Amino acid sequence: MRESSRWSRREFLQSGAAAGIALVAAAGIAEAQHSPAVRKTRSYNQQMEYRLLGKTGVWVSAVCMGGHWKRIDRAIGTRELEPWNLPASDVYDPFIKNRTEIVSCAIDNGINLVDACSAGEILTYSRALKGRRDKMFMDYSWAEKEMRVPEYRTAKALLRGLDEGLKEAGLEYCDLWRVTCLMEGGQHTQKEVEELIQALDAARKAGKCRWTGVSSHDRTWLKMLVETYPEQIQVIVSPYTADSKVMPEDSLFESVVKHRTGFLGIKPFSSNSLFKGDSSATSPTAAEDDRRARLAIRYILCNPALTAPIPGLITPHQVENVVAAIKERRELDEHERAELKSATEEMWANLPPDYEWLREWKYV
Repeated sequence: MRESSRWSRREFLQSGAAAGIALVAAAGIAEAQHSPAVRKTRSYNQQMEYRLLGKTGVWVSAVCMGGHWKRIDRAIGTRELEPWNLPASDVYDPFIKNRTEIVSCAIDNGINLVDACSAGEILTYSRALKGRRDKMFMDYSWAEKEMRVPEYRTAKALLRGLDEGLKEAGLEYCDLWRVTCLMEGGQHTQKEVEELIQALDAARKAGKCRWTGVSSHDRTWLKMLVETYPEQIQVIVSPYTADSKVMPEDSLFESVVKHRTGFLGIKPFSSNSLFKGDSSATSPTAAEDDRRARLAIRYILCNPALTAPIPGLITPHQVENVVAAIKERRELDEHERAELKSATEEMWANLPPDYEWLREWKYV
């Protein structure tokens, strides 16, 4: 092994616990890539890497598709649109055309999971996947009818919201119901947690979802859930940036590996703060931003205990760019590490005020 590769791995493996996490998870990834089970997964592509989504037993692409469509106006030539709500009727058609094209490009390249965490996203991707629902797993959360809203903090209300959402979206079931909880999940009472777990159990037993989990931005609270309710918390969805690292001790990933919990990482590009340009094809920094995106994906995937990052993508080129990162050498060399370090320093400096909380995810 080259000296630069050893240094890179040492940088990631900050402790004996982190080393154990990596060895256990990496062994499973490497052994399975050519197995019959992987080849049977949705939209299998031999050029894509697949990872086991925790204890669900299914294999998902090493990069999955985030539901947000930030900066989509640069792709479809309209005014700026909100990144999770359906647009007004005057731009709806080009918006849906874009989302359908992006889903098609993702499927063609072996990406087989889309995360959707709001009413707008659920309705959009349900339409984009109409007639080909078997090509992608849907990570479902109708956040407006889940735990962030006080009146939806009982099992009865959560299940009612799930039924209403599935009906409105024309879905008989969702693959993964991952309930959106408070960013500071520890603010939920124990009674609310018990109601949540009851709802997850009931939904899976009724066949309304195949797997269950939660999303939150509270590492300590997520760790508690993973350790206390491993049968119900099969997958968690939380931040993991281009500068996140495994905590030397008491890492969330220790529990994730121990309990075989899937982990989908949001905000890999820190709400586009990683990039210099505006995501348009004509941006003078487009090539540099593409490279930054690939470096970030490669870096994130050096943590094999994380199932997949889920970036928001607005053009076929962006889809193909993150897929290209999968095909590149995984570990960064000395020059690339310095390049990414400089990029992430700019990323933190450019972080919008409403995303300052991401700094709490430098260590996971």
